[in-house]
Amino acid sequence: MGSKKPLRRHEALKPLSRQHHFGLLFSWKLRKGFAESISIDRLKAFADWFFIHETQPHFKIEEEYIFPILGTGHALIIRALKEHRRIERLFRDIENPKNSLSLLEEELEAHIRFEERLLFTEIQKAATKEELREIEKIHFGTGSKEDYPDPFWGKN
Repeated sequence: MGSKKPLRRHEALKPLSRQHHFGLLFSWKLRKGFAESISIDRLKAFADWFFIHETQPHFKIEEEYIFPILGTGHALIIRALKEHRRIERLFRDIENPKNSLSLLEEELEAHIRFEERLLFTEIQKAATKEELREIEKIHFGTGSKEDYPDPFWGKN
């Protein structure tokens, strides 16, 4: 069995990878909410909060500073941008929130795995030292991951 050593994430990209971790937790919390029959209104309120505080700022940083390293015509960037738009539509859907939140939980997790395993690996390989230094200068908000006032995923 061949064992591949994982590529170590460059320091400049680690804050985004940490934010990805919180996105995976978000998906887990939605799954837990569905499993425990939490009302769709509560799940939607949590998703709305997460979108405003975490997802929108994260997508903005990726699209303005990280994706240009590979260029807008690169197949991985085209895929990432398409997935960003799809995820945004799922967050914003008010017509069928139960269906959208169910799809969102799955699609956000798959998107994060794609970015971590494929996209960020390619970006890290392609980035110059200067580009990585510029990324390190970006102020990544620490976020308020644990400040959501209705932790339905814990003890109720």
